[in-house]
Amino acid sequence: MRAYDVILKKRNGGKLTKEEIEYMVNGYVRGEVPDYQMAAFLMAVYFKHMDAEERATLTEVMANSGDRVDLSSIPGIKIDKHSTGGVGDKTTLVVGPIVASLGVPVAKMSGRALGHTGGTIDKLESIPGFRTSLSEEEFFENVRKIGIAVVGQTANLVPADKKIYALRDATATVDEVSLIASSIMSKKLAGGADGYVLDVKVGSGAFMKTLEQATELAQAMVGIAKSHGKKAVAVLTNMDVPLGKMVGNSLEVFEAIETLKSKGPEDFTLLCLNLSAWMCHLAEKGTFEECFKMAEESLKSGKALEKFREFVKYQGGNPEVVDRPTEILPMTDNIIEFTSEQEGYITTIDTEKIGIASNYLGAGRKTKEDTIDYRVGIEILKKLGDYVKKGEPIAKMYISEKSDLKEAKKLLAESYKFSTERPEPKPIVLGIVK
Repeated sequence: MRAYDVILKKRNGGKLTKEEIEYMVNGYVRGEVPDYQMAAFLMAVYFKHMDAEERATLTEVMANSGDRVDLSSIPGIKIDKHSTGGVGDKTTLVVGPIVASLGVPVAKMSGRALGHTGGTIDKLESIPGFRTSLSEEEFFENVRKIGIAVVGQTANLVPADKKIYALRDATATVDEVSLIASSIMSKKLAGGADGYVLDVKVGSGAFMKTLEQATELAQAMVGIAKSHGKKAVAVLTNMDVPLGKMVGNSLEVFEAIETLKSKGPEDFTLLCLNLSAWMCHLAEKGTFEECFKMAEESLKSGKALEKFREFVKYQGGNPEVVDRPTEILPMTDNIIEFTSEQEGYITTIDTEKIGIASNYLGAGRKTKEDTIDYRVGIEILKKLGDYVKKGEPIAKMYISEKSDLKEAKKLLAESYKFSTERPEPKPIVLGIVK
């Protein structure tokens, strides 16, 4: 078999066999297929796409390229949650404790910040002492004892995806549905869960800008999961506005704790309850409606909050963060108000620019070697549909001596558009794909 022939076949719109996909992926990981041929292969897929069977095969081959986690020794049905990435998305910090408090084991591997979106691991590491690198024994023991553990991805988990993603990033082949879906789902399969709730973001702050694009991706991922005998549901959620009010690591942990105390923003709370309910439903705890009520009760009773405290303690963090978050979390006291230059109803927020502005303050990375400043970020004071007077504060910037304030202010100013007419509100959940 030659790489040339596989590239030619896909370039001409042919359907690839399992052997051909294995040859390209495994050969690339071993260094036998060079960058220029894999780049040509990715471009052929970009223009000719893959069908459902090819996607499932590509996902399986990538998942098998490195370590696979075996969760079978943990009792119960293990359900994982994945978000395609958004601004202010700290859902794992709330959903994990809710679900674990309801008897669904959460054995989760999460990622770091990517582009304008934050990473769960970075947020958790803003809690003093919190360890996201656990031995396999510690990871399993925590899930068995308290029902939840969240760690960073291991170095040898899906090495094919790491290598191929870097090449996609350099060759403008990132945004193709088969390649996105197989990248995400290969990591999910390797993680060993029995089922997945996929939070697919839609809008200005998401990688999928339209509902049509997001639905196509959701259908592809759910299809891959089912073809491998896994349960799956995708929840299409609104990312035309930042989720909640806080954007930035410590700020988002603070907001998550407030939400666990039933004092969180309405949109964020509702999304967390929806995702928790779907996870519990897939774990056979009841109908979606029954599970939603159970999740509400877990928040209201304080069970989820106590589970979060336990979770922090078992991973080496300071559990007093639950009671004294503003004292324990690293948060700057250098806060600047950002005021509106216009008057009217807010009709549009370019949420991606909000995420990038937060990065300029120091909350994200420009390169993978950059150090994140946990103290900084943005608090959104006004959202879509709110009426704003000229000179009224619409956001707060939490800054440090290293923050690029000029660039952040410029991006915030470009993010907001106003009108004399109030826009129709959008729900947080835009659709379900099962």
